[in-house]
Amino acid sequence: MGLLFIGSIGPTEWILILLAILLLFGGKKIPELMRGVGQGIREFNNAKNNVKKEIEDGMKENPDKKENA
Repeated sequence: MGLLFIGSIGPTEWILILLAILLLFGGKKIPELMRGVGQGIREFNNAKNNVKKEIEDGMKENPDKKENA
């Protein structure tokens, strides 16, 4: 029953989560943590864009191969 309410995180919960992160990592480690998260998101988006480009390139190649065959 508790799984139904996972998506509804209110402002109080966000404040508690941020305080817990601050206590666990300290003020000096948070910029490093956020930098790592940013790099991870950037790498994910680059990989996603590469896959999308490869799929689009593959779709462009198929009609050419069928015409030549």
